[in-house]
Formats: sequence, structure tokens, C-alpha cells
Amino acid sequence: MNRSGRRSHLTALLTAMLVCIGLLSLSTAPVWAAAGTITEFSIPPAESDPVGITAGPDGNLWFTTPINEIGRITTKGLVTGFPIPTANSGLFSITAGPDGNLWFTEETSNKIGRITTAGLVTEFPLPTTCGFSGGCQPDGITAGPDGNLWFTELNGNKIGRITTSGTITGFPIPTANSIPFSITAGPDGNLWFTEYNVGIIGRITPSGSITEFHVSPKSSGPFGITAGPDGNLWFTLSFGNSIGRITTGGSSTLFPLPRTCGNRFGCHPEGITAGPDGNVWFAENRGDKIGRITTQ
Repeated sequence: MNRSGRRSHLTALLTAMLVCIGLLSLSTAPVWAAAGTITEFSIPPAESDPVGITAGPDGNLWFTTPINEIGRITTKGLVTGFPIPTANSGLFSITAGPDGNLWFTEETSNKIGRITTAGLVTEFPLPTTCGFSGGCQPDGITAGPDGNLWFTELNGNKIGRITTSGTITGFPIPTANSIPFSITAGPDGNLWFTEYNVGIIGRITPSGSITEFHVSPKSSGPFGITAGPDGNLWFTLSFGNSIGRITTGGSSTLFPLPRTCGNRFGCHPEGITAGPDGNVWFAENRGDKIGRITTQ
């Protein structure tokens, strides 16, 4: 999966997380809310092509760009860019950390970054390159229940853990070439992640013990994952044209989308997040639509 492909995937993820007006339900016709306004804010060329975004502890939004700047935007639309030291770093995902800072992945330069709300950047190189000239390729990142940050290593076939002081530990995934992509904190005190290449959802404890659950055919492409409001984990199958649910005990159920979007691979559901209405929302990358699935 090349960088442009991953960028389009994450764009879909961000759409699912940020759109807050009436969105498409799982019916065949769109249903639009009577209220709700979308406002778009232009950003300077230096902060162009934003990739990841998260809410910061300072009341602002923080985002990554592919040209070595972390962006900060206020709720009024004022944008500030903060350059990071490493050139061509491949900034990707970003999340709020338990220490009041923002943490992000540098998939090309094989590093995890930390930025304070004042804009001070510190980078932490991964201890190995995983045998690849481009490094382990850290991608997804999330805050864990243990006070650390957890991330996926796409090339390294590992789940990584970094303390807020910068100590990095890698935990190999049992299944080879699994391509771990998205990761989220679960309601059970563990971390849950997708294994894009093998049809598996993985669970890792804060101590590093990994359990894998086969949920679909290898070609189905588990992509996004989120903790649902019902105490389960919900995930997308980007090539399986389905939304999946897995309990913390590992029992999974798949819910096929009602249409294929005129594509032999289906609508490509990818990004997914829990909504404030008690449902789960997702982005259809090929269908150009936002979907909603109930949890009951």
C-alpha cells in the first residue's frame, strides 16, 4: 500500500471523525439533517495537504502535514505551523497524550514525535529499522490506558509502546506480514488493532501479550478500528464491504453493507469512530458517503 493510498485512506478516516452534520444513514437514500453548518478554513501553503488530526488539551486542534510541519488551528480558524527537525519525515497520525502533549508518527524517518502545546518538538528514533531501508514505518498511534503511547509498525510487523519520557519497546505480532495499521484503546484496558493483510483483529495487553482473532478472509482488509459505545470494538473491512464488531472476548460479527457502490471491491469502508448518538459512523472511501450503523 503506497503513501498516496494511505493518505486517501486517512482522509476518509478524518471525514468520519469530523463531519458533524446530518450524514448518510445505511438506507439507500441520503437523509440530511435540517440543522448543521460546515465551515472550512484555508490553511497556508506550508501546512497544505493535512493528514492526521486530533483535539488537543489546549482547546485547539492539531494536525500533521506531509511537509514536516505540525499544524495547530484554533476553533476560530487561526493556523500556526511548527516545523519538525527531520526532513522528509512522513508525518502521519497524531493523538493527544496523557502528559498534556501531542504525539505523532513519522512513518518515513522511523521516529515517534512529541510536541508541546507551545510548539516544542522532540523526536524519538525507533531502536531498529526492522530490516527495511525505510525503517519500521510507524503509522497509527493512540494513548493507552497505562499512561503510555501505543503505535503500529507497518513494516516491522510489531506493535510499539513509547513512554512519555521516550523509551520505546516493540512487541512482534505472531502472524508474519500482517501489516498492522490502525490501533485504539479498548474498554477492557487493552489495545486493539487491525492486521490489514491477514483478516485479523489483534489485542495487546499493556504488558505486551498479543492475542489474534481471525475475523474475515485474508483479502478483506481490516482497516479502521474504534471502541464502540456498547463496550465492543468496531472495525471496517475495506475490501470486505462490511462493518465488523468484536467483543472483548474475541467473538466477532460482520455486517455487510447493503450495496457495493458499483465497485467489484465494494464501497471500501475505512475510517470508523463512535458517534455522540450511541451509534458508530464510518467513511466509504469508494462510495463517497458516510455510513451509520446502530449498535443494538
